[in-house]
Amino acid sequence: MGKKPRRSREPQPWAYDLQDDEIRREKAKARELRATQWWKRRCDRGICHYCGARVPARELTMDHVIPLARGGKTTKANVVPCCKECNNRKRQLLPMEWQEYLSRIAEGKDKA
Repeated sequence: MGKKPRRSREPQPWAYDLQDDEIRREKAKARELRATQWWKRRCDRGICHYCGARVPARELTMDHVIPLARGGKTTKANVVPCCKECNNRKRQLLPMEWQEYLSRIAEGKDKA
């Protein structure tokens, strides 16, 4: 039996043109960074970067401020600890888009 054909993905208007091997390389860098003392100290604070909620360190996730899909890299300057809820809501948004989203929620124009 041969390899399964890859499902084609619809192009996203915001997607940065990254190759699969580049994404894999950045995800591997993220795994390595998560194992460092620097990252563990960031998580030990137990504070979500986005909402400021107190969260047990083991429940914090790594978020790329500039998402990989938008051309971000896995560097100490581009990753922050955040709660799962914020990470899921932020998705592929850039910081300015995330702030706009939060403003709309605060005004009651968008469902959370």
